[in-house]
Amino acid sequence: MNLTPSFAGLYIHIPWCVRKCPYCDFNSHERRQKIDEKQYIHKLIEDYRSERESFEGPISTVYIGGGTPSLFHADSYDFLLSELGLKELKEITLEVNPGTIERDDFDNYVRAGINRVSIGVQSFDAEKLESLGRIHSSEEAVSAVKQALKSGLDSVNLDLMYGLPNQTIDQVLEDLRIAIELNPSHISWYQLTIEPNTVFGRRPPQLPLDDARAEMSEKGIELLEANGFERYEVSAFARDDKKCEHNLNYWHFGDYLGIGAGAHGKLTISDQMIRTRKNKQPEGYLESTKRFTTEIANDELPVEFMMNVLRLKDGVPTSQFSALTGLSFVCIEPTVSALVEERVMRPDRLGLTDFGYRHLDYAVGQFLY
Repeated sequence: MNLTPSFAGLYIHIPWCVRKCPYCDFNSHERRQKIDEKQYIHKLIEDYRSERESFEGPISTVYIGGGTPSLFHADSYDFLLSELGLKELKEITLEVNPGTIERDDFDNYVRAGINRVSIGVQSFDAEKLESLGRIHSSEEAVSAVKQALKSGLDSVNLDLMYGLPNQTIDQVLEDLRIAIELNPSHISWYQLTIEPNTVFGRRPPQLPLDDARAEMSEKGIELLEANGFERYEVSAFARDDKKCEHNLNYWHFGDYLGIGAGAHGKLTISDQMIRTRKNKQPEGYLESTKRFTTEIANDELPVEFMMNVLRLKDGVPTSQFSALTGLSFVCIEPTVSALVEERVMRPDRLGLTDFGYRHLDYAVGQFLY
């Protein structure tokens, strides 16, 4: 393997939230008492500096996720980004929940160096918001989006879900119409899935049938594209080329550092590809920012690579497989040829046909060894 990554993204995890949503399987912990922001921010700085001892390439993007990062004050992020020397990057994203944002917060976040926000709306329907355990109202969501758009941010993303409990296709399309009317530059629109270690996993709600969800997806994509949103990834739609550069790095199988409680990373160090993780529990992380690592074995690389790049609407050039894994294309050529024969993959590059894009899980599964 001869890999020399030129840059990496930085993921920063803020593990606290006001209330855990019943569908959420992310590493998030309900806030039981006042959070010591200063202590956590200093641990993030310590964590980052430790990570940089083994990875010296430049950082291209920052994504602050959670949990609910908007529970932290703008001053905390101002200090953090300044200390890390990353305040002037082209893209620094902060996840925001409408129920935790004040009127002047967006302006303060912009002053802190944040230039992109991702607002966790999920739905504009009051009944659906309640069923999802969200702490905000539809009115608060609309207000938050409008405030964000006035604040001078480079890009505003709305997170929306479909296939919600007892949801109809008309309700799905109405959510999208409201989102489109607000005129954000990016919409992340994805289907609700039931994960095992969640409240919904233990007590599954009544979800729309498979055929209904397929129709929701088809008509929703048509509506988004008719209104100028380009679908560039399975669940990502951008206007005016405002694609999320941080997520594009994931989907191109790029490297990224992960800092914070429960944060994951993927790094190429001395031609060895590893996955990293940090202590999931905030209390444990505050005691030690130790990094736990797992090497990605060569026989795992094809499926690891494909589960990322095949999410991209256009895929990637065939040459990228060897460039990013260090493996010969010969090792996946029979599988690729078989999928091309089935009209699942394109013959000219590592990407899916329109038919194959509707069967992404099947396509990725063919690369398991």
